[in-house]
Amino acid sequence: MIPTNRLTPSHNAIMSLMDILAQLNPAQKEAAESIKGPVLILAGPGSGKTRVITHRVAYLIKVCGISPHCIMAVTFTNKAAKQMEERLNRLVSGSVARLTLGTFHAICARILRRDGKAIGIEPNFLIYDDEDQENVLKRALQEAGVDPKQVTPAAVTSAISAAKSNMLTPQDITQRSRSYFEEVVKRVYLKYEQLLAQSKALDFDDLLLKTVLLFKKHPEILARYQERYLHIMVDEFQDTNLVQYELVKLLAGKYHNICVVGDPDQSIYSWRFADLRNILNFEKDYPDAKIVMLEQNYRSTKRILETASYVISANKQRKRKDLWTENEPGALTAVIETYTEQEEAQFVVREIDCLVQRGQAKPGECAVMYRTNAQSRALEEAFIRYGTPYKLVAGTRFYERREIKDVIAYLRLIQNPFDSVSLLRIINVPGRGIGERSVQELSDWSKSLGLSSYEAIQRLTGQPGDGQDVPLSPRVIKTLAAFGNMIEGLRTFSREANMVDLFDQVINKTGYKEYLLNEEEGDERWDNVLELRTVAEEYRDSPPAEGLPSFLEGIALVSDIDSLNETVDAVTLITLHQAKGLEFPVVFIVGVEEGLLPHFRSMDDPAQLEEERRLFYVGITRAERRVYILRAFRRSLMGRSAVNKPSRFLQDIPSNLVTASSLWQGAETPSIAEAVRSWNKPAAPPPVPTIELKAGDRVRHAIFGQGVVVSYQPVKDDKEAVIAFNGVGVKKLLLSFARLEKV
Repeated sequence: MIPTNRLTPSHNAIMSLMDILAQLNPAQKEAAESIKGPVLILAGPGSGKTRVITHRVAYLIKVCGISPHCIMAVTFTNKAAKQMEERLNRLVSGSVARLTLGTFHAICARILRRDGKAIGIEPNFLIYDDEDQENVLKRALQEAGVDPKQVTPAAVTSAISAAKSNMLTPQDITQRSRSYFEEVVKRVYLKYEQLLAQSKALDFDDLLLKTVLLFKKHPEILARYQERYLHIMVDEFQDTNLVQYELVKLLAGKYHNICVVGDPDQSIYSWRFADLRNILNFEKDYPDAKIVMLEQNYRSTKRILETASYVISANKQRKRKDLWTENEPGALTAVIETYTEQEEAQFVVREIDCLVQRGQAKPGECAVMYRTNAQSRALEEAFIRYGTPYKLVAGTRFYERREIKDVIAYLRLIQNPFDSVSLLRIINVPGRGIGERSVQELSDWSKSLGLSSYEAIQRLTGQPGDGQDVPLSPRVIKTLAAFGNMIEGLRTFSREANMVDLFDQVINKTGYKEYLLNEEEGDERWDNVLELRTVAEEYRDSPPAEGLPSFLEGIALVSDIDSLNETVDAVTLITLHQAKGLEFPVVFIVGVEEGLLPHFRSMDDPAQLEEERRLFYVGITRAERRVYILRAFRRSLMGRSAVNKPSRFLQDIPSNLVTASSLWQGAETPSIAEAVRSWNKPAAPPPVPTIELKAGDRVRHAIFGQGVVVSYQPVKDDKEAVIAFNGVGVKKLLLSFARLEKV
C-alpha cells in the first residue's frame, strides 16, 4: 500500500474540507491540515486539543482519502476515546468502526490477542488488575523465600513496574542487580513472571512491554502493522513512558507520519514512570518535526488563566506558551485560610451552598480537589453533616467491590481455567467447606503432578470414592469434583450462549444470589451485581466466542475517571491527579500547604518540585469561572497534627489577582492576605483603600455576603476590618484585598 499524504481534493472534498475546518481557529486549522511527517502540537489547557485530533482524523478520511483502517489514534483514557468516537461519528459517520482508537493498553491488548502467540501468549489471556497483581506477588515472595517484613510487597511491585516501564525483563535485571534489594527484585520478578505465565495472565505493564517485545522479535509482524498504520496520533504525549514511546517509534518507523499532542506543563505522572523528556526531546528525535502551538484557551476566565500562567512560569523544564482567551475577566481567585481541616471543609460546603442559593452554580458544577486521598475524610464528614450531595472519585471503585470481584472471578475462570487467582478467590465462595488447609493440600498435590490446580481438580471428577492416591479427604474430593463439574458445565454453556445468558447461568448454578442476600447489606450488594449485569447487556449481541473475552477486557481496562457519573447533580471530590482532563465551572483546591502541595516527599528533588507545581497548575486550569484556594493553619492527617506554612506556590501569584481572607483570629501567624502580599512583587501595587468605615457600618463581601463592621483600624500601609457576617461568623479582613462595599 502506498501512503497518501494528501490528494488533490475534488469538489465534494472541498465541501467536506469547509465543513470539517469551519469551526477551528487558525492554529487548530494548521494542526489539522499538517499531516505529512512528524508533527508536535503543544496544546495549552482548554485549547481544544480533542477537537483538533478529531477534526484531523476527519480531514484525513474525508479530504485526503485515507482509509480509517490505516489510522491509529491513541488517547490517555477510555473516556477520551469514547468522546472522540462520538464526535467522529458526527463528522464521518460510518467510518469510525474501522479506525483504531483507544488507550495504549486497549490497543496493545488487541494486538496481543491477534499476534501474541508468536511469543507464547495465548489469545484468551486474562488481564490482572492491581488486586490480582498483589495476590500473585505475595505468592512470588513466598515461593522466592523472601520475608515480606524485610522487603515490602509494595516496594517490589513498584520496582517490577518500573523495570517493565523501562523495557527491562527479568534477565535484564539479573545482569544489573548490585544491592540486596535489587537481588530480591530479580528473584521475585522471575517468579512473578512464571506465576503469571502459569495463569495465562498479563498485568497492565505487560500489555505494553510484550507488544514491544513482539515487534522486536518478529520484524515481519511489525512490518505488517507499519504498512497498515499510515498515520498515528497520540494524545497526552507528555504522560508517556519509555515503553510507550518505543512502541510509537516502532509503529511509525516506516512512514514517519506521527502526530503527538501534549503539554509539558501538565506532565504529572512521573510516579507512573511517565517521562517528560519524551515530549521535551521530540524535536531532537524528529529534527524535521513541525511545531504547532495551541494557545487560545476556551475554558477559563482571563483571571484564572493569568493566575495559572504566573504559577507555572517559575518552572524551568517546560516549553513556553503564551496562553490567552477572549473570555470575560471573571472573578478574582479566592485564597482562604482556616484554622483546621474541619473549618476548611465547612467553608467549602457552605460556599457551595451559597453559590447554589444565589443561582451561580449547581452542585454538579463544583469540584473539590486535593493532593492525597486521605484529605477526603474531613470533606466527606462535612458534606454528610450538612446534607450536601457529593460523589467521591476513587473511593471503593465499583469493580473492586467484593461481590463484583467474585462474579468476575467465576467468569474469568470460565474463560481461562488456568487463572489461579480467580480459582483461589471463589473455590469456597459460596461456602463449600473447602478450608485453607484443603486448598494448600490441593496446591501441593497439583505441583507434585506438574499440573495447575484446576487440572488437578479435573482429575478428581473421575476419582474413585476412596481417593487413596490423593492427599485429600473423601469429603473434600467429592466437593472439589462437584465444583470442577460445575465449572466445566458453565464452560460448555459459554460456547453457545450470549453474554447475558451466561451471566444469569453463573448466578443460578453457583447460588450466588442466595449467598449474598443472606449477608449483611445483602440487598445493596445484589443491586451491584445487577448493575454488573447491565454492563453484560452491552455484549449481548456479540458472538459467544467474542462476548466473554470482550466483556472481561472491557472491565479490566476501565479507570476511575471512566466511571465518573457526570449526570448526577452532586459535588465531585477528586484528587488533583485524577482531575486531569476534566473541567468544572467552580473549583476548590484544598490543602495548599508546604508538605501537602508541594508534597513533603518532593522537597529535596527540584524535578519533583516542578511536577508538584505542574499539579497545582492542572488544578487551577480545570476551572471555568471560579477558583478557591484553601489552606489550614493546623492540620491533622495520617495520624499526626502539624502546623504547615502556606504553599510556596502562592507567592508566584500577583496579589492583584487574588482576594485573600483569613477565617480565624489567631496571633500565631500573619493572615494569609498579609503572607500573599509579603511574598509577591505585584504586577500592579495593591489599590489603596478608598472606602472609609466605622463600627456599625453594613458592608457586602463577594464571598461572605452581608455583614456588620465590629472594628476598623490602620495596619501598616493598609486598613483592617473585623466584620460579623450573617451566617458565617466574624472575619478579620484587609481592605486592599477584601474589596468591600457599603450597603
